[in-house]
Amino acid sequence: MNTMILRVKKCGVMTTVQSEKSENGVLDKRTLVLQMLGGKYEDSFVVTALGSLATIEWTEGELVACSMSFRTREHNGQVYMDVIANEICKIKR
Repeated sequence: MNTMILRVKKCGVMTTVQSEKSENGVLDKRTLVLQMLGGKYEDSFVVTALGSLATIEWTEGELVACSMSFRTREHNGQVYMDVIANEICKIKR
């Protein structure tokens, strides 16, 4: 698990997906693009926020501390990487 200070580049729309792991069978999900600090060409991560983290509306340009997990999964012979946000906290300036 990695924790980094990042800038919100984009905040996607919250959606609801079916999940066997949640209590009521559905789970809130939001995709964020978070960029490392520095110039405008710094590395970025496409991060998935689940559950209560997905209900928060993030503002473009906002600084956040994000704890992320990197996971891989295989589907039809292809390997995919998922970046999951475990915690996201706004940093006040």
